[in-house]
Amino acid sequence: MLLARLRLIPLLALMTISLPAQEKSTPPHPIDQAWEAAWNRFYLPKVQTFADYLSSYEPGKEQAHLPTAEEVRRQFPNPCGYGTGMEDGAILGGAMLSTLCDRFSVTREESLRSRAAEVFTGLRRCATVHGVRGFVARNVCPEDGHSSYINSSRDQVTHFVHGLWRYYHSPLADESAKQEIRKLLADVAERMIAFVTPENDYDFCRADGKRCPLGICRMWNVQPHEAARLPMIYAAAWDVTRDERYHAKWRQYVDEAIEQSANPGGQKPAYALLQMQISLEVLHALEPDKALKSKILARMRTVRELGTQRFTSVLAKLAKKTPEEMRMVGPDWRHVPVWKDQKGYPNPQWGPYREIWHLTREAGESALILLMVDADQVTPAQREELRNLPGRFDYLHNSSCGILYHLAFYWKERAEGVLRR
Repeated sequence: MLLARLRLIPLLALMTISLPAQEKSTPPHPIDQAWEAAWNRFYLPKVQTFADYLSSYEPGKEQAHLPTAEEVRRQFPNPCGYGTGMEDGAILGGAMLSTLCDRFSVTREESLRSRAAEVFTGLRRCATVHGVRGFVARNVCPEDGHSSYINSSRDQVTHFVHGLWRYYHSPLADESAKQEIRKLLADVAERMIAFVTPENDYDFCRADGKRCPLGICRMWNVQPHEAARLPMIYAAAWDVTRDERYHAKWRQYVDEAIEQSANPGGQKPAYALLQMQISLEVLHALEPDKALKSKILARMRTVRELGTQRFTSVLAKLAKKTPEEMRMVGPDWRHVPVWKDQKGYPNPQWGPYREIWHLTREAGESALILLMVDADQVTPAQREELRNLPGRFDYLHNSSCGILYHLAFYWKERAEGVLRR
């Protein structure tokens, strides 16, 4: 009996040695953690939109800072919802819808159909819940599923239109969704026709019909990086509806818009360059005139070069940040010590957190710009930076909605096959 037990010892030893190898699992890819964080922490299931930041990593308390329905109804702290976490819902929803289109083109995961339908429903809610035709609210209060701030911006509308346009042309959208998109984009175009006039200084106005005092709703006589927004809206509306009124408006503005887009300037933040690029992307895709199409492509290449410079700059700034700084959470805006008056809009200031939030976002936005045109021109050094970028972030401890743009650049890269070259 003792001899039999002794003979078992080498076998047991082998089994013990081999168990860790058998049980060892591949660690999750950082981008998978970003995906989970986006849906489990930033996504607001009651209204099917995304929030701007986290004020806690504790489950159930991540969005405790969001405005109450009563605060939103009295437009507190300001009519844009600046600083509250309800500032950029239409932007984020449009960006995520575009990301889902790219991911589906790569993986064909059927589960993405329901995800895309949810995001689309949230965007539709932003455009309809208030009953003001063609007005795109920034977000919708999850407490009552209805209240929204009355001051939008051309940035919100740009991502809203681009996301819906991408979804419309994706296999993810069924005929029912396409029919709704036709109406939504037509409504936005109709608001532009009605409000974006010389009498209104080309402002599409707030939900209450009053001029925006900040200038962020002006659609014409704007800066070069904003000039393509108005014809893009009309072009997208025409593309899905074939309404000749929108075609005429598109052709009325597009030549001059592309001329004005020639020199966007080298100091623009990544979000401004990205919004310029997605506007140009729609116009380039739809432009029938070869000469103008070539000029639009040249503008896109200029934006790409500026995005490349921004990408390099952001990576250098990130390298100087400690892991502890990058884990910082946002504040409850009600209790921050500094508020800024923006032409009558009291804006709570986030202090040092603003830079952390912004850097995370800029990293993803500038990487995405690199891939939206001439993706085959990514250099070996840039390819290595793109490959390593997700590993620079602890997505389980990052409180910036910028991680949605990390998903966007990753799935754009996969769709373009950049890292496989």
